[in-house]
Amino acid sequence: MNLDRLITVFDNSLRTLLAPARSARPHPDAAIDDAGLDDAQRALSAALMRVNHTGEICAQALYQGQALTARNPSARVALEQAAAEETDHLAWTERRITELGGRLSALNPLFYAGSFALGAMAGIAGDKWNLGFLAETERQVESHLDSHLGRLPEADVKSRAIVDQMKADEARHARTAVEHGGAELPQPLRQAMKLGSRVMTETSFHL
Repeated sequence: MNLDRLITVFDNSLRTLLAPARSARPHPDAAIDDAGLDDAQRALSAALMRVNHTGEICAQALYQGQALTARNPSARVALEQAAAEETDHLAWTERRITELGGRLSALNPLFYAGSFALGAMAGIAGDKWNLGFLAETERQVESHLDSHLGRLPEADVKSRAIVDQMKADEARHARTAVEHGGAELPQPLRQAMKLGSRVMTETSFHL
């Protein structure tokens, strides 16, 4: 395995967990004024955006682990591009959480480590399964974001704009993975991924 890639992965891990994320694209809510949310609405939005932020931490870890062990250069490029756009999502959700007076999840390092290991194992399984894992992950994230659009306060237009753009990005990542040869994952594995996602969402909502 290339030493330079290992160093890059280590550097990305530190940046993801310890440094403020920077967006290469404009924030989707930049032109939207903050609505007058009450305390309960702000608390709910902050908790939901914390879940989304932790989901992006997991996505970064998954894609870094997958890219590290991917065999096909085109697959690696697709994974690295997805990871770069997930960095935008990190920046968007992080700033919105701050605006809402919320906090990031204390469990982010644990979720990062577990997701990185899963991603690396997916890469070792072969590129068609690696990309299939990416596609299934993005489908599940898209569904998860859709559910959050149903839970966010209607008045919180800023958070809703962020989630809308994230959802569109995830759907595109899933299509790209399939176009690059991603295989359909077995049903038991898809169910296991949903269970793991449920654990993450429930714990990060509170912690």
